[in-house]
Amino acid sequence: MSSSTAGDDDEVRSEASAGSDEDPAEPTDEPVAGGAEDATDVNSEKGSGEVDDLDARLDAIFDEEADPLVEALRQRDEYLDDLRRLQAEFDNYRKRMARQGEELTERAAAAVLERMFPVLDALDLARSHAGEPTDAVAAQLAEALGQIASLARDALAREGLDRIDEVGVAFDPSVHDAVAHDPSDEGDQAGVVVAEVLRPGYRLKGRVVRPAMVRVRG
Repeated sequence: MSSSTAGDDDEVRSEASAGSDEDPAEPTDEPVAGGAEDATDVNSEKGSGEVDDLDARLDAIFDEEADPLVEALRQRDEYLDDLRRLQAEFDNYRKRMARQGEELTERAAAAVLERMFPVLDALDLARSHAGEPTDAVAAQLAEALGQIASLARDALAREGLDRIDEVGVAFDPSVHDAVAHDPSDEGDQAGVVVAEVLRPGYRLKGRVVRPAMVRVRG
């Protein structure tokens, strides 16, 4: 009898153990695990695309820098641009210096020629005071003064100095300095004209450096 009781106890324990194994006591995590895997796949694909784009850009940069012909052409264009810019600046500098040199030369020449004006005025005054020669000595002196004045005028004319001493021309305030005025006579041409040149004026290469002192009429 005791042996049958022991057998029954063993069967009860076996059935209880089998029942506990078949009962699903713990909750399953399969849906949660599936969502995490989907998010991981999306992030992985996005990161992979960014890496591919970066690799493509780096490859393009390396390929361009690795091409020696492209780099040589780029440097050539830069050097040509710098050379053209430098040449233009040098041309402008050369023209500016040439223009300044011409201006300095003209001013220096004008200053020298202006110092000659009193000498020319003295020659003109001496000839006017000499008048008609009364003897051979006076005639020789008048001839010598005329030759000196002619030589001086020719030399200065070659330097671009022109004399302003016309009489009977229309008065021009840009070249004439009127110091006296006479009324017009009947038959005179209309307008103000130069009646007498009291002191000649001069032009240097077309520019008036001293206006003529004149008496006008009209």
